[in-house]
Amino acid sequence: MTEVVLFHHAQGLTPGVAAFAGELRAAGHTVHTPDLFDGRTFGSLEEGMRYVEQTGFGEITERGVRAARHLPQDAVYAGLSLGVLPAQKLAQTRAGARGALLFHACVPVTEFGAPWPAGVPVQVHAKEADPFFAEDIGAARALVSGCADAELFLYPGDQHLFTDRSLPSHDPDAAGLLTQRTIEFLGSR
Repeated sequence: MTEVVLFHHAQGLTPGVAAFAGELRAAGHTVHTPDLFDGRTFGSLEEGMRYVEQTGFGEITERGVRAARHLPQDAVYAGLSLGVLPAQKLAQTRAGARGALLFHACVPVTEFGAPWPAGVPVQVHAKEADPFFAEDIGAARALVSGCADAELFLYPGDQHLFTDRSLPSHDPDAAGLLTQRTIEFLGSR
């Protein structure tokens, strides 16, 4: 059993995020899903991003860091799109991290002022033609090339939040494969 801290995307802690966490729990893992938006959810990515821009990306990241203070340090940190910010920061800077799962996004390792820590495995998952991920692909490739235990998985298509079954962008086939790979990753931690 692995402790997982899963951070939601810019539409909030949607039923689809909860369902994904539920699949990981059903595989035997303990999954924490901090709500970075204090109960708010948004009907579109654009609405969610307006909220994030008003609140500030730094504040959203720090909300995730604060939420993790009360959780075990030896966790795998996972993030869906916007949630990659706190997940990646914690994986890079919090002692004891067991791994990172970065879904739909990746930021340059330099963003958090620390190199990727030795011994912390990472997977990055995204759609190959996702226009939002287009700006992150360079950071993802750099992370994978600079880390001994890193993998980049690109899936066919252009949907951004394809893992969230409560959204129109959901792709059941790609989400199923991502979930399988995630469960295998968690099982090896």
